[in-house]
Amino acid sequence: MKQVDYNSNQITKNILWTALPMLVAQLFQLLYNVVDRIFIARIPDVGTAALGGVGLCFPIVTMITAFTNLYGSGGMPLFAIRRGMGEDEEAGRLMDTSFSLLLFTAGILMMIGWIFGEPILRLLGASDEALVFSLPYLRIYLAGTAFSMLASGMNPFITAQGFPGIGMMTVVIGAVGNLILDPLFIFALGLGIRGAAVATVIAQGLSAVFVLRFLFGKTIAIRVHLFSLKAFFHNWKRAWNIVSLGLSSFVMMFTNSLVQISCNNVLADTGGDVYVSVMAIVSSIRQMVELPVLAFAEGATPTISYNYGARRPQNVKKAMKVMAAMGVIYTLAAWGIISWKTHTFIRIFTSDHTILEDTARGVRLYFFAFPFMTFQYCGQTTFKALNKKKRAIFFSLFRKVVIVVPLTYILPYVFHMGTDGVFLAEPVSNVIGGTACFVTMLLTILPELKRME
Repeated sequence: MKQVDYNSNQITKNILWTALPMLVAQLFQLLYNVVDRIFIARIPDVGTAALGGVGLCFPIVTMITAFTNLYGSGGMPLFAIRRGMGEDEEAGRLMDTSFSLLLFTAGILMMIGWIFGEPILRLLGASDEALVFSLPYLRIYLAGTAFSMLASGMNPFITAQGFPGIGMMTVVIGAVGNLILDPLFIFALGLGIRGAAVATVIAQGLSAVFVLRFLFGKTIAIRVHLFSLKAFFHNWKRAWNIVSLGLSSFVMMFTNSLVQISCNNVLADTGGDVYVSVMAIVSSIRQMVELPVLAFAEGATPTISYNYGARRPQNVKKAMKVMAAMGVIYTLAAWGIISWKTHTFIRIFTSDHTILEDTARGVRLYFFAFPFMTFQYCGQTTFKALNKKKRAIFFSLFRKVVIVVPLTYILPYVFHMGTDGVFLAEPVSNVIGGTACFVTMLLTILPELKRME
C-alpha cells in the first residue's frame, strides 16, 4: 500500500492520505459497536430491553478505550516528533514502551471486570432485569480486552510510519468478521446477547493478529519489541512521558464514561428504563456522525507532530488550518442532514415505533450545536500533537467535568426540564468548552510557531 511521506511539504495531501483511510477504518470500527446494537435490538421479544442492558456496559467499554488511548494516543505524537528530529532509535523505544503498557494493562482490566463486574454494573444503574442482559455480555466481552487494546493502541504507530492503509485494513478485517459472525452466533446458534459478545471477541482477535504480524514483520522501518520486566522498569521515564501526554485522551474518554453514567442515572429517574435505551440510540448516532471529525483530527496529528519535530512551523500552521476547515464544513453539513432526516438515522438502530418520537426529540436536542464540536477536537488535537500536556488535560476536564456533568443534573432538576435537560447538556458544553479550547489554542500556539520561524 502507498506510504505517506511526512517529510514532504505536501501538507493537505498528507492529511487527506492519512485521514481518508482513518475514516474508513473508523467507519468499520463503528461496526464493532453498532452492529451488535442493531442485531441485539432485533432479538425477538426482548430486543429493546436487551439494548438497554448492553447500553449499561458502554461506560466500561469506554473505560477500556480510555486506557487504550492513554498509551496509543500518548505514544504516537512523541514517536512522530522523534522521527521528525531524525531519532528513529528513540522513537522505537517509545513504541516498545507503549506496547508493553497496553499488554500489561489489558490483563489488569480483564481481571477487575471479571471479579467485580456485577457490582460495577449495579453502580452504573443496572436493575435486576437489565443485569440479565448486561452481565453475560460484559463477561464475554472482557475476554477480548487484550485483543481490542493491542489492535487499537498500536494502530497509530503504523499510521505514524506512513501506512494509514494498513491501519485501515486492521479495522476492516475485524469489523467484517464481526458483521459475519454476529447473525451466526446471535440467531443461527441461538446464543442471543452472548453471541454478540462472542462475535466481537473473535473479530477483535483477528484485528490484533493482523496488527502484530505487521509490526513484528520486516516491511515496516521501526519494528516493535516486547520488553522484559527488567527492561520495562528501565524505561519508566518514557512510560511517564507517554502516560502524561496520553492523559488528555484518557481523561476525554474517562469523562465520556462519567457522562454516560450520569445520563443513564438521570434518565432512568426522570423518564424510566426506556430512556436508557433512547440514550443508547442517541449515543450510537453520535458515534456514527462524528467519525469524519475524528478522522480529520487524527489524520492531521502525525503531520503536525512530525513537522514540529523537524522545526517547520509553516507546515504546522497549514496542517492546523486544513484540519479546522475540513471539520467545520463537515459538521455543518452533518447537522443539517440529521435535522432533516432524524427518523432515518433512528431506524438504523431500532424498529421499535413506541420510542421513535421520544428518540427523535432527544436527537434534535443533543445535536443542536454539533458544529462547535470541531473547535474542541481541533484544539485538543493540536495541544496533544505538540506535546502540550497541561493544556490538553485541562480542556478535556473542562468540557465534560466542569460543564456537561453538572448540567446533566442542573437542567433536569433545578430548571425542571426533565429528560430534555439531559440531552441539552451536550450542545451547551460544545459551545462553551469548544470555543474556549480553540481560542486558547490560537492564542498560545501561534505565537510559539511565529517565534520558531
